[in-house]
Amino acid sequence: MGIPHFLCIPFPVQGHVNPLMQFSLLLVKHGCKVTFVHTEFSLKRTKTSGADNLEHSQVKLVTLPDGLEAEDDRSDVTKLLLSIKSNMPALLPKLIEDINALDADNKITCIIVTFNMGWPLEVGHKLGIKGALLCPASATSLASAACIPKLIHDGIIDSQGLPTKTQEIQLSPNMPLIDTENFPWRGFNKIFFDHLVQEMKTLELGEWWLCNTTYDLEPGAFSVSPKFLPIGPLMESDNSKSAFWEEDTTCLEWLDQQPPQSVIYVSFGSLAVMDPNQFKELALALDLLDKPFIWVVRPCNDNKENVNAYAHDFHGSKGKIVGWAPQKKILNHPALASFISHCGWNSTLEGICAGVPFLCWPCATDQYLDKSYICDVWKIGLGLDKDENGIISREEIRKKVDQLLVDEDIKARSLKLKDMTINNILEGGQSSKNLNFFMDWAK
Repeated sequence: MGIPHFLCIPFPVQGHVNPLMQFSLLLVKHGCKVTFVHTEFSLKRTKTSGADNLEHSQVKLVTLPDGLEAEDDRSDVTKLLLSIKSNMPALLPKLIEDINALDADNKITCIIVTFNMGWPLEVGHKLGIKGALLCPASATSLASAACIPKLIHDGIIDSQGLPTKTQEIQLSPNMPLIDTENFPWRGFNKIFFDHLVQEMKTLELGEWWLCNTTYDLEPGAFSVSPKFLPIGPLMESDNSKSAFWEEDTTCLEWLDQQPPQSVIYVSFGSLAVMDPNQFKELALALDLLDKPFIWVVRPCNDNKENVNAYAHDFHGSKGKIVGWAPQKKILNHPALASFISHCGWNSTLEGICAGVPFLCWPCATDQYLDKSYICDVWKIGLGLDKDENGIISREEIRKKVDQLLVDEDIKARSLKLKDMTINNILEGGQSSKNLNFFMDWAK
């Protein structure tokens, strides 16, 4: 009997590639063999960002084409998704055959996918290969997607995923109330919602739905399905190994020069795009705060110039603006005071594990749900309110930052939550036990 050989296939966006790569490194540590499938475009991108230093490790990288042309915009997630679903499935059996031919004693024994990539589980199922999902969002997001048929049946949402009325509901008795406006598929079009419904059916083929979370963070979510298995927080490596953009590490030396707990870190993840007026308002807010800051203003995905122009009266003299940053290192730096975040799940988890208070600025999908956990359930952050024009004003940002920085209760809860979360992956911790359980299953 050979060792377990995992084929890991993420949806090719940064927020999916990262956690699956972290999980792959964890599998290797447990003595497994891992082959990781990038799209040709993604692999080229990680190579140009200098992130491709995995040759020395046990994770073997292979590629499949995503079916798009070189000049197509891959930040159009629906377009990317539909292209992958119509092009890749026919190519996967051959890839599996080729990988197996290289090492007949250690053939692929399990396929692990992230969300939007359920179809390889169907391919694996036909070939008699086991499968699992690694969910890159919160367990609560996954639980809400799993409840879609019931939500439609109960008349809470219609067949397009839209709430029939504004209300707060509970997905299961021990879960916090969820505002029906905050379901993770908010803002999706009909095509995407239909895909989501189909995707949940396909993901049933996975024997486990592994979640990058801990039982204590969102205990209620685990009562929705026995497939859920919390194995987080995934913290195997720094994320630079799978970054799509080159990280600017000069900000770390700059951070060393700043007083303890003084710096505001601002980042909206790898997909969010900000309205130009809001962008200017944020810039002027950072001037108004008069505190040291690091602001990640990401290059547009396809190397075009940044669409946003800074306000002409923006000085930014106290801060550092970078294109892409080593986020974990920044969040864990003693100079850091707070994190202005879009509340994507990876960022939320990294902030929790660094014990940093949040200022929440959700932009889309599951981020509104994450924000309600941060502000209302864990109480480790504050939300920002929009004015009558739908803009978060510089005064509002200053007011909330000032409020957050003097709130000792939030700071204390942040540190307590950090310890509780990290304890899960230590020897004997709940997530650590769950991972061993998963390993026994895989073997």
